[in-house]
Amino acid sequence: MTSSRKVHIVGGGLAGSEAAWQLASAGVPVVLHEMRPVRGTEAHVTDSLAELVCSNSFRSDDAQNNAVGLLHEEMRRAGSLIMRAADTHKLPAGGALAVDRHGFSAAVQAALLAHPLVTLERAEVAGLPPAEWEITIIATGPLTSPALAEAIARLTGQESLAFFDAIAPIVHHESIDQTIAWKQSRYDKAGPGGGGADYINCPLDKEQYEAFVAGLLAGDKTEFKEWEASTPYFQGCQPIEVIASTGPQSLRFGPMKPVGLRDPRTGRRPWAVVQLRQDNALGTLWNIVGFQTKLKHGEQVRLFRTIPGLHNAEFARLGGLHRNTFLNSPRLLDSTLRLKARPSLRFAGQITGCEGYVESAAVGLLTGRFASAELRGETPSVPPVTTAMGALLNHITGGADATTFQPMNVNFGLFPPIEGTLRGKERKQALAARALSDFDRWLAPPRLAAE
Repeated sequence: MTSSRKVHIVGGGLAGSEAAWQLASAGVPVVLHEMRPVRGTEAHVTDSLAELVCSNSFRSDDAQNNAVGLLHEEMRRAGSLIMRAADTHKLPAGGALAVDRHGFSAAVQAALLAHPLVTLERAEVAGLPPAEWEITIIATGPLTSPALAEAIARLTGQESLAFFDAIAPIVHHESIDQTIAWKQSRYDKAGPGGGGADYINCPLDKEQYEAFVAGLLAGDKTEFKEWEASTPYFQGCQPIEVIASTGPQSLRFGPMKPVGLRDPRTGRRPWAVVQLRQDNALGTLWNIVGFQTKLKHGEQVRLFRTIPGLHNAEFARLGGLHRNTFLNSPRLLDSTLRLKARPSLRFAGQITGCEGYVESAAVGLLTGRFASAELRGETPSVPPVTTAMGALLNHITGGADATTFQPMNVNFGLFPPIEGTLRGKERKQALAARALSDFDRWLAPPRLAAE
């Protein structure tokens, strides 16, 4: 049954697109407001809905042993458009779910534009939504326009927090020296769409690694404005030079770790490895995994061409930075993501303080379901905290300490402990099994007493 009341969604990223799909699928008309291309951002390069601005990876797709893989599965079961598009446009990536970024975005946009209950308006919402918009979901992400961010800050009386997300470079495949680099996934692990040899690996010996680290630390970096100088980085998206500054071996235990890899030329594990992951369906573009950086572009080209196998590298995109703004959600939002100071406003995606593509889309999925339930006159049902969605939602809306709140990826540390003495893989599998069982019960429609 179609509702006569509309929901307005501000922001056409992953969270906003998923929220729109959930609402329209429930029979609720949606007006999706996206400011691009009328107003651009520092990181987007297209005007497409659900554009992936950083990595093209949705991370692990292992629903039994990994919390984000579990979140994938919960979203699939909830009819997620984001996961449907990701599965359709997946690329080889070992145990991860990587996607062709352009095919993925095009699929999301096409599905929404084809839905009779979705209207797309290309204009900036410069300030708080008007009072006549009965229900609004703000899903403007880490690049919320200054006018809207300032209006939210004035309404809540809270200072917005911010950090930088760093963007990794992308290399043309044909410019990689295949006589030095080789294809292999760690421990030859196969994943969705892959065959156990999905990454290109560039080996470094001890001398080469130490020279690379020295060059990285000495290279010219992007200068920040005064107001940006104290902005912290998200731990999971730190620039490589920030990691390197913590110690000379830190990169060997981070993005350049050689474990699970063997150089076919020597038969031995290298001292360090730079990995590249396929970035588009054609296989012509590969991103350097974990190499987010604030090095100036000229320095990036010079330094990255010292990596064995990349001495002739041609770059389709160099690394960069963008500012990320998010709410102090444990203090400002209720359990269904409504703003306490103005309950007609819900928030979704990275602006709530979740981190990652899938997490953002999952929070968008929840806001869509919560808003549709509200329009039916029902009390929105919150997923159990034992599920991946419920654990993430709980962290955002009160499980985290408001005085130290920082963005968070989904992880098993957010889940309530499971009874018994299980450890390691067995514990993760038990948590995942409990989560999916509880999630299915949450999804199931309530049974009538007469049934």
